[in-house]
Amino acid sequence: MIPVTSFAGKTVAVFGLGGSGLASCHALKAGGAEVIAADDNAENVAKAAQAGFITADLRNVSWANFAALVLAPGVPLTHPVPHWSVLKAREAGVEVIGDIELFCRERRRHAPNAPFVAITGTNGKSTTTALIAHLTKVAGYDTQMGGNIGTAILSLEPPRMGRVHVVEMSSYQIDLTPSLDPSVGILLNVSEDHIDRHGTLAHYAAVKERLVAGVQAGGTSIVGVDDGFCRDIADRLDRGGKNVVRISVRNPLASGIHVEHGTIVRTSGGARSEVAKLGGIGSLRGQHNAQNAACAAAAALAMGISLDVLQNGLRSFPGLAHRMEQVGRRGNVLFVNDSKGTNADATAHALSSFADIFWIAGGKPKAGGITSLTGYFPRIRKAYLIGEAAQEFSGTLGTGAHEISQTLDVAVEHAARDAEASGLADAVVLLSPACASFDQYRNFEIRGTKFRELVQALPGVKPVV
Repeated sequence: MIPVTSFAGKTVAVFGLGGSGLASCHALKAGGAEVIAADDNAENVAKAAQAGFITADLRNVSWANFAALVLAPGVPLTHPVPHWSVLKAREAGVEVIGDIELFCRERRRHAPNAPFVAITGTNGKSTTTALIAHLTKVAGYDTQMGGNIGTAILSLEPPRMGRVHVVEMSSYQIDLTPSLDPSVGILLNVSEDHIDRHGTLAHYAAVKERLVAGVQAGGTSIVGVDDGFCRDIADRLDRGGKNVVRISVRNPLASGIHVEHGTIVRTSGGARSEVAKLGGIGSLRGQHNAQNAACAAAAALAMGISLDVLQNGLRSFPGLAHRMEQVGRRGNVLFVNDSKGTNADATAHALSSFADIFWIAGGKPKAGGITSLTGYFPRIRKAYLIGEAAQEFSGTLGTGAHEISQTLDVAVEHAARDAEASGLADAVVLLSPACASFDQYRNFEIRGTKFRELVQALPGVKPVV
């Protein structure tokens, strides 16, 4: 735990008592603050009370003595309308912040030069965060990974030299961190997302920009420049005097880091050098993962990690569960769990990464279905359709080879049989549903775990090494 000493002797309201909210309560209390805990969910309030915290309905208390409102990132700050607790705080002149802001203040107080890598972007945040954490561990750092990727930041160990905090940040979390100042900041990309919480795409991009704009003096801002918003952001940071490293997987760069023919290349002032090779690294297949790897490599270089350690770290990266996860191999057939592919855009990354695919898709459909994926259909040898979307997807696939399997167990059995019988040198059974899981599974993790179990129960399946 990271005790929050910056509010010692003061009273702090905490609203939103899920994982990060409850961790904030414990950290504030450990640092000497008095905590008043609240939530719209009575069950969460009861859990906080059982943990020994004072709870209250913040509508019915005086805000005069509150030093801050610590807001959970899932609670609306600005759009579609500010939550009532935010309006109460503003009315009382009380600052509204989040748990990562508390971390930043503690780091600034006790270990301002301790390495802190913050990662954001519309896509690829989790893989890049996990990859950087893996690289820093391989390099010998005491690595603490958390934030949006799972572990609440205040549940990690405190900042100190020799210990690196690698933190994934959503736009909601950035919005609640006004003094965000990582030593290395990464903005992967910006595309339309979370407009319900930010109002416009331009505002969403502006929130993302704050992560790389806030990098502390002497630090490094790493920006993927393959979209217009990020190109403009990189240019603004340059003009503002930041140390900017541009990243591209689409075009060579005169200065920066780009990927060509499976190799990460660094260029500067006409000079060019090889950073690392991505060929043959199954956990980093596809152009999207090339961007993740290039950004992670830039972070490693900014931290002084050697090229040998970087290459070894890339090769030993196991990947993330449910994200292009290689769960087994039987002869010529590779089984890949991409249950995190819950919409067509996400599934496009998976389909673009393989040539001969036996595709398991379906679930609770999302707007647009899979019509945007037609360009990838030639890669699909056969599709196995499950869940509510089966009939709709069947209509989109038309005369392309497919069957309505209905359930995942049938789809795995039939896809494994057909892939093995195909005689193809690199057949892939791919679960990338392009759908939510809620018609048959509580979440995509449970769906992916079931796929893994079904595959590993097949005769002759071996782990991928």
